[in-house]
Amino acid sequence: MESSGKSFADALKMARERSSPEQLIKWSPSVEKCGAARFVPSLMILTLNALAVFPNEITSLKNVPDNLRLRLINRMCDKSTMNAAVLRLLVERSPTEIRVKDCSWLTQVHFHHTIGNCDTSKLQVLQLDLCGQCILDVAFKDILDKHQESFSRLTILSLRGACGLSDDGLRNLVNSAPLLQSINLGQCSLLTSAAVNCIADVLGSQLKELYIDKCNKIDAMQILPAFKKFTCLEVLSVAQMRTVNDQFVNGLVTASACGKVLKDLDFSDCNRLTDNSLKIIATTCDDLSSLDISNLNELTDSGLEYLANGCKSIQKLKLCRNGFSDVAVAAFLENSGESLLELFLNSIVKVGPHTALSLAKCSRKLVSLDVSWCRKISNEGLGLIVDSCSSLKMLKIFGCTQINKEFLEGHSNPVVKIIGSKFTPIMDHLYLLEPEEEEFLRYRFLQY
Repeated sequence: MESSGKSFADALKMARERSSPEQLIKWSPSVEKCGAARFVPSLMILTLNALAVFPNEITSLKNVPDNLRLRLINRMCDKSTMNAAVLRLLVERSPTEIRVKDCSWLTQVHFHHTIGNCDTSKLQVLQLDLCGQCILDVAFKDILDKHQESFSRLTILSLRGACGLSDDGLRNLVNSAPLLQSINLGQCSLLTSAAVNCIADVLGSQLKELYIDKCNKIDAMQILPAFKKFTCLEVLSVAQMRTVNDQFVNGLVTASACGKVLKDLDFSDCNRLTDNSLKIIATTCDDLSSLDISNLNELTDSGLEYLANGCKSIQKLKLCRNGFSDVAVAAFLENSGESLLELFLNSIVKVGPHTALSLAKCSRKLVSLDVSWCRKISNEGLGLIVDSCSSLKMLKIFGCTQINKEFLEGHSNPVVKIIGSKFTPIMDHLYLLEPEEEEFLRYRFLQY
């Protein structure tokens, strides 16, 4: 689809001049209906769910591919059935991946008898999220005391929610893992600015992903000099960090070494940010592919104008719980919506017919759309979007009580999965909301 060539201002003017946008939405239920088909879980899903309920019946994970191991472990974590016996099977021999997204059950003793005694010489991915019962400083020190090169091949590290990890513990781990490219330390409440400075000193020339969201002992302005050392950083999350402000964003994208290469930014719930930050991002981050600016109370329609005129390649955009107007969102889509693959408009209460018209016209590549709690979008509006965006595979409509079976049974898109409808059985939502595998090093192939 060729670019419309409109500026944001032109698109905004055109939207405002629509006297009755509802009447411009031309959609009626299809004769050949595709909607409302009951979801039938596959045999694979049923088998994984059964195994997750009875983990003690599993005697071996040998020869199970990593992707199936991960899906099984994720289900166990969701059902709170993950335990030390399964972890022991997971770490047998010399694993290349250990990925557990909920280790809230993992004690110091469990860690010692499983991960502490396994051969980590080939380990490339280590994910032990929410391991709050473990004092990781001690646990990792015990491993490194046995063999200083235990993490010599480690490329991806995720210790999200590890409230027992200190700056010193992280420093020892980082110094022993020279190949690290992705680090997730979100919600690690003990970490201070010294932790980020250490990472920059040791890994600044190679780190591609850094997640420090909700680490509120880290002062954003104190770590700003560290970003001058991150020459390859592509992904940064500082969500829910109270000290993030416009000055930090300005220094990050204009004065740091990584400003021009950043592809993925998460500033959600950083409530001190204003439109000025979006202006700086739009004029500097030419290759930005993903942006999360959810729940930023100071943003106005002007912020969307800056983004529309500057960031033309955004594929994933989260605008949830902001006060943007219907015409401003529509104008953004008219100007810069062609490349969007995922769009989250959850709880933007003003979103309505203008947005529906522009989505259907300009965002034909869209794969996932969330309009939960957007109660000004009608059956006809959603029908036009879903039928026009033939690539759309996921539509979330939680809280959209205005949507009824006219749309649900009348759309003609055979591939879309609709989640959140009041007419859909609750178990169907659970199957459809099966979490996808978390992506690490998402912007380039990992080379070991």
